[in-house]
Amino acid sequence: MNIPFLGNLLDLPAGVTRPTWVVLDVTGTYPERQPTQPLAALLNKADTIEALSAKAEKLAEADWLHGVLVRIHEFAAAPATAHAVREILRRLSEKKRTVAYVPQLTMTALIAASGAKEIAAPESADVLLGGFALETTFMGAFLKKHGIEFENLRIREYKAALTRFSQDHMDDANREQLAAYVSGLEAAWATDLAQGRGVSEAEALAWLGAGLTSAQGAAEAGLIDKVAYEDELIGPGTRPLAAVLDLLMPKKPSNPKAGKVAVVPVVGGIVTGKSKNNPLPLPLLGGPMAGADTVVAALKHAREDRATKAIVVYVNSGGGSALASDLIWREIATSEKPVVVVMGEYAASGGYYLATHADKIVASPYTLTGSIGVVSGKPVTQEFNQRQGFRPERVGRDRALMYSPSRPYTDEERAHIEKGIEEVYGRFISRVAEGRDLSQERVDELGRGRIWSGHDALELGLVDELGDLHRGLELARELADLPADAPTWNATPKKQGPFPEFVEEAAQAAQVGVWPFGRERVLTWFDQDVKVR
Repeated sequence: MNIPFLGNLLDLPAGVTRPTWVVLDVTGTYPERQPTQPLAALLNKADTIEALSAKAEKLAEADWLHGVLVRIHEFAAAPATAHAVREILRRLSEKKRTVAYVPQLTMTALIAASGAKEIAAPESADVLLGGFALETTFMGAFLKKHGIEFENLRIREYKAALTRFSQDHMDDANREQLAAYVSGLEAAWATDLAQGRGVSEAEALAWLGAGLTSAQGAAEAGLIDKVAYEDELIGPGTRPLAAVLDLLMPKKPSNPKAGKVAVVPVVGGIVTGKSKNNPLPLPLLGGPMAGADTVVAALKHAREDRATKAIVVYVNSGGGSALASDLIWREIATSEKPVVVVMGEYAASGGYYLATHADKIVASPYTLTGSIGVVSGKPVTQEFNQRQGFRPERVGRDRALMYSPSRPYTDEERAHIEKGIEEVYGRFISRVAEGRDLSQERVDELGRGRIWSGHDALELGLVDELGDLHRGLELARELADLPADAPTWNATPKKQGPFPEFVEEAAQAAQVGVWPFGRERVLTWFDQDVKVR
């Protein structure tokens, strides 16, 4: 697919005092929205999908504007976020000529760029099209070498959380599900690139095995349209977006009194209590924690707000506490206002559990979802203690200390825990079956702890459609019979404490430890350390 460029895009016509083209920078990780917690919002310097979408909408409506040069560089977003950027550029391309300039031709940068009508790259562009893959390091042998073993009780064979600590290799079931997930991502990538580049999906997939090493080779293959440096694409009629001040002003809704849509985020591990941020640099447990108390209070606030007619719950979580996930699920399931759940990079295990009774579920084709299963376990430091001369002594009932790491579970304790997680799994299965109108037998087939890409989850009936937060907001407005431009707001709990919220946040963060789930050991949780390359 070769679209001829008109030499230099940008000669400013005689008498034109404003630019006819603008440059739109797309760089960084792009969270969906500003954090709702004041301290996190204050510290957040990254641009958001919400802000990028608002800019693109203003550009699309600018009568004087001929086109947009989208500079996609140092793009570090996950595939699901890249797909959201793609959709923003696709909508913009319907009204304005768009050209994506991509110095680094990576898998995710090309997902984003495929929303533009034209793609250019410099002659020296990095070409990194190796497909998708992931790598997980298993530490079972290392821990055992140092006297630490890990009890891992899970339902069922695909439930991979904690296996990195309990095993010394990837088991067959985990390898099967991860291979299927990666395959689903590549199928979604081929769909996006095929639609954007005007080729078949088979041709798009062939680019991954073509051994492309240069921008010129990418152009000859039809992956991009033009080999050019940025200064060959811009001219006197081009300005950075920040220079066009009127485009940065908020857009006013046509009928502000008609109602609005509340957005409630569930980001990070799901825990009981209040949302917080774990400052420890842990691959599974660090970063934001979505507290059930905070999320439920935000949902109640949205429900009680008279101007709010619909609610969108944005989920980017691998789950966590079974109890906390169920409490959030209950608030969504009993809402008298329409609720749409939008899935980000992750909506797995407890992150999927809470979504089951939403009126609509929207997933990115790249979302990691499913993982309908339960896990429990603990490290066992008995041998480590002996080696180091530590001697734990017990007084009282032994059962009260069964989660202590100083000894393994007894057979009776293990049976007790397995009974409990079977009960949680049964409840999980029934929630999905009822919410998704599937038989419990079918949900068990899809469950067993197995993950799915959003691309596959749609075919299996676990989600309603593919899309992003923009699409979720559209659906919410439709369900509530609101205008297409009805405003949104970030729902937060009503203020109750005597101190400013950022003071409370700092105090809560200081209380978070290595294990953020409190006393709970029954988890609907997926190991989030799955990063595709």
